[in-house]
Amino acid sequence: MTAPTLKQLAPGGHDLATDPYPVYAALRTKGPVHRVLVPGSGECWLVVTRDAARAALTDPRLRNDIRYSSSWQTDGGHAVGRNMLQSDPPEHTRLRRLVSGHFTPGRIAALRPGIEEVAAELLTALPRQGTADLVSRYALPLPVAVICDLLGVPAADRAVFHTWSNELVMPTSPEAAATASAELTACLTHLTTRKATAPDDTLLSDLAAAGSGLGTEELLGMAFLLLVAGHETTVDLISGTVHALLAHPAQLALLHSDLSLTSAAVEESLRYNSPVHATAFRFAAEPLDLAGTHIAAGDAVQVSLAAASRDPLHFPDPDRFDLTRRPQGHLGFGHGLHHCLGAPLARAEATIALRLLIGDCRGMAFAGDPAGLTWRSGTLLRGLAELPVSFGQ
Repeated sequence: MTAPTLKQLAPGGHDLATDPYPVYAALRTKGPVHRVLVPGSGECWLVVTRDAARAALTDPRLRNDIRYSSSWQTDGGHAVGRNMLQSDPPEHTRLRRLVSGHFTPGRIAALRPGIEEVAAELLTALPRQGTADLVSRYALPLPVAVICDLLGVPAADRAVFHTWSNELVMPTSPEAAATASAELTACLTHLTTRKATAPDDTLLSDLAAAGSGLGTEELLGMAFLLLVAGHETTVDLISGTVHALLAHPAQLALLHSDLSLTSAAVEESLRYNSPVHATAFRFAAEPLDLAGTHIAAGDAVQVSLAAASRDPLHFPDPDRFDLTRRPQGHLGFGHGLHHCLGAPLARAEATIALRLLIGDCRGMAFAGDPAGLTWRSGTLLRGLAELPVSFGQ
């Protein structure tokens, strides 16, 4: 019998994209691991509790390489090249080591003045009265500018890069995703070739250098992963945090009164409304037991980071957004070997963006009914398509 989709498990009329958390809560009461159907990808085991999630994310028998899948036939699962997200040690270790030095606390600290400058410029362009879409005017252009500057992507290419990456992580159709993949591959191939022949002081130039040790497919995969992961999740983190604050006026007032709570707001947002909603699929290299559920060799496993971060056994009253919570142990950036490499950069961008926005725009409110907002969700990510806000209230 075919497993149900999450949409089929939702109560009649419930919009899963707008609020998936009641479905996760219902699944948690029945157990930590469930068989579900992911449209377009097939059946998998979905992990929904924090303890089982941490166990799955550190189990070496669960591999990220699609070739461990029982249904694998070709490498068609690799969107653009081969990257760290789709590999296991020792390959993953080698690839991660090539870029990890660019995301150290010292490197991120050096980037903060530039991030603040971009955020301040974007804030200056926002209206003092009236309405604006906070996604397109603020939450999106900030991380796009930061990651493209870091990689060395020309300013003229940045808008189309986001369009392609957005289509790949949240496809509107298989045909559109295939077109985006082909166009992004061609553009990245041209860009990395240019960096190799005319090197500069950017990260992509370092990776394209002959001595980096990266093959052609690995270079494309690295460029793709850094570009997409380097901004898509941060867009959703910034806009999702602002949305949560506007939906909880007492918490917004608390932050207004004490901007030192900005980092806490970002951490609580990562727990409360995880932008990375679930991990990439992992595949059992051998039969194993996961939280009392038998997983056959070749079976796909997906960890719901969003569900795990609202597990009431670890986060009391988990559906409450609370800046004073100090949510240690949330899984917003994953866990284990594949813990998000760019987490320090994402935290820095979101904290700076939020601190400057809240400090500058004290009259900010939803423009219209927040229940009518559109949440875009894919296999991995979830975020707002737009966030219209009003100023000068």
